[in-house]
Amino acid sequence: MQNLPTPRSADRTDGTVTYDARELIRNGIKAEIVLDGQTYTLRITRAGKLILTK
Repeated sequence: MQNLPTPRSADRTDGTVTYDARELIRNGIKAEIVLDGQTYTLRITRAGKLILTK
């Protein structure tokens, strides 16, 4: 697993961490995110939208 980029902000009182999607998707195509053994794919479309699929 690759190291995550440094969050832009991590000190909000509600525990929210903010990442730049383009840093998560360094190759410009897609990133895989694993949660409880399930793999999700995060993509940036040509129109600049984010799509998260299982």
